[in-house]
Amino acid sequence: MAIAAAISVPLTSPTRRSLTSFLPHQSSPSPILQFNSLRKTVSPRLRLVAAAASSMSVEAAEKASPASFLDRREAGILHFVKYHGLGNDFILVDNRDSSEPKVTPEQAVRLCDRNFGIGADGVIFALPGINGTDYTMRIFNSDGSEPEMCGNGVRCFARFITELENLHGNQRFTVHTGAGLIVPEIVDDGKVRVDMGEPILKASDVPTKLPPNKDHSVVKAGLDVDGVTWNVTCVSMGNPHCITFGTEGGQNLQVDELNLAEIGPKFEHHEVFPARTNTEFVQVFTPSHLKMRVWERGAGATLACGTGACAVVVAAVLEGRAARNCTVDLPGGPLQIEWREEDNHIYMTGPAEVVFYGSVPL
Repeated sequence: MAIAAAISVPLTSPTRRSLTSFLPHQSSPSPILQFNSLRKTVSPRLRLVAAAASSMSVEAAEKASPASFLDRREAGILHFVKYHGLGNDFILVDNRDSSEPKVTPEQAVRLCDRNFGIGADGVIFALPGINGTDYTMRIFNSDGSEPEMCGNGVRCFARFITELENLHGNQRFTVHTGAGLIVPEIVDDGKVRVDMGEPILKASDVPTKLPPNKDHSVVKAGLDVDGVTWNVTCVSMGNPHCITFGTEGGQNLQVDELNLAEIGPKFEHHEVFPARTNTEFVQVFTPSHLKMRVWERGAGATLACGTGACAVVVAAVLEGRAARNCTVDLPGGPLQIEWREEDNHIYMTGPAEVVFYGSVPL
């Protein structure tokens, strides 16, 4: 699969600008860089440097509407927008005209490759809603597997929908996912607050083969990993999570000192997790301030994991380490997580930003 270098990127930092900067209703003349296609070059890589050197032009924002860009229909060409949520990055695809993803899992692997593709942690599809929901969201991970849900991904999905539908101000809609109903809401500061639903604590439903030790749940149970016993709590947010605050008898975990690439896969593929697992390693600063690093099932070490941050707060509450409203620091930045006692739902609030939009032949 060749990758065409047809990309538009903001001239300013993506952390400060959203895709709305490119919409025609904006009066700002902020330009974008348009890199022409290198489809005929010998390398299949996405060559931004070569593209810039060979042909680069500056266009006014009014001439480059992402709405019209994504409306294009060209055989064999995929139009996409790349977003990130605290560095957890995704290729977003407008798939509202079909219930089947436009990209296969095998193609998703190639698209997500950071050397020979676009580069991302996953591909997310905006599909028609089912069972009365407004939309359906599906995801293919960078290894081609399909997770039930992704917290950072659903925030990016919400921002993507507002651009596709040209929506402004506070917006709220229902999304069908593999983890059930998810309700994201665009709030006043442009961040996205997501009702993530109720955590699943029953061991067999997480799922884990670890024996329940607290009301059918696994809370601060011992797990042997290469001869070291870790204390773990198992939570599902529609996808499985194993949360640890350290080893048995050990000191407060210093997450920055972990060799995540070595220890992460041993948790993910441990025999007690029949569906594999996401793993969060957590450091407690105060009862309302936590820090985590994550090894994601199917994606490896990432800069952020929204469902993981939710699961971390649940585990911290169950183990008596934290309150129900916490700031969770991830390598890509902080998320605000609240586990409300009145409805047992978890609410996640954080940013979602555009990186660029582009086209690629499939």
